[in-house]
Amino acid sequence: MVATISPTLLYDDAKAAIRLLKDAFGFREVAVYEDESGAVLHAELAYGDGMVMLGTRGREGVFAEAMAKGGPVGVYVAVEDTDAHHRQAVEHGVEILMPPTDQDYGSRDYMARDAEGNIWSFGTYVPGGPA
Repeated sequence: MVATISPTLLYDDAKAAIRLLKDAFGFREVAVYEDESGAVLHAELAYGDGMVMLGTRGREGVFAEAMAKGGPVGVYVAVEDTDAHHRQAVEHGVEILMPPTDQDYGSRDYMARDAEGNIWSFGTYVPGGPA
């Protein structure tokens, strides 16, 4: 299945964000396009059947200008084993905002903040499916 909704984030250091998403959170690099200076123009990273896109902040264009003052965003990712995923993030020095916690609606979640302030939540709840 192709991901039909893909959050798009801009980072001051997109290369560091890609490393974090891959190493600490287990995303798979699908594509990375850079300009002559090495700035990330566009990157796609997958997790399961989901996808996030990201790039370097401060470029030109309508999207870059609209996002210029954008604050942190929150992204939720469904994972099979919250505790194992959390351990991997901790091993890579990620700031944990909430440790793995059982929720009233049946999910087990944890919450982390990346180096540029975006909030990443990981848990067993699958939107549109059973918890």
